[in-house]
Amino acid sequence: MGTIRRAGHRGTGPGTITPDGCAVELYTRLPAGTEPDVVAAAVPAGAHLLELGCGAGRVTHPLLERGFTVTAVDESREMLDRVRGARTVHSPIEDLDLGTTFDVVMLASFLVHASDAAVRRALLRTCVRHLAATGCVLIQREGEAWHTHVPRERVDPAGFTVRIVSAEPAGDGVNSVTAAYEFPDATWTQTFLSRPLTREQFEGALAEVGLKVDAYLTADRTWVRASLAVQGASVKSPL
Repeated sequence: MGTIRRAGHRGTGPGTITPDGCAVELYTRLPAGTEPDVVAAAVPAGAHLLELGCGAGRVTHPLLERGFTVTAVDESREMLDRVRGARTVHSPIEDLDLGTTFDVVMLASFLVHASDAAVRRALLRTCVRHLAATGCVLIQREGEAWHTHVPRERVDPAGFTVRIVSAEPAGDGVNSVTAAYEFPDATWTQTFLSRPLTREQFEGALAEVGLKVDAYLTADRTWVRASLAVQGASVKSPL
């Protein structure tokens, strides 16, 4: 099972850098923030979650502590080696087919903004393929003006600074975004491709694969709960 090299993605800083530009050591340091609380409030207690793109377990571990069962998927073996207490699966999300379904499927980390529309559809089809008929998909999308309100920065309570340095046009409606993470003892950067999606475009992308929005879970509408548009329906793979 090969690892997909992500064109246009790169990173700098100490330690291993994954093919999509993520630094493994950085992601072991980043706090979970409010994400586990958002998830816990949106799904049944004790649900079995499929977490797509789990990274080093930043959100996985707090969800396990809250009593959820988690199957954690990532294309980076180095990231998965940091995950404890969950079943782990080493695979690109686009190729994943576990032959089973889950109460909850999570697609976080703004993965829905993949620069290639075909990749985005493949990611969402993986969500549908693993979704129980009465289950839900939790998706994290970019905030309003995320690509235009740059540069910007915030200082995390944990003592590091996050800067969105730039978002430069890369063609076909895609931007090349550079972020920097500055800790007292180290600095990492990550450059990645991202396709901005309006609310209408986002909901249209869900509809393409047979999903519909149930609710926007946060005031900034960055976290979304979706379900099958037709209960029990299946989505056919493209020819």
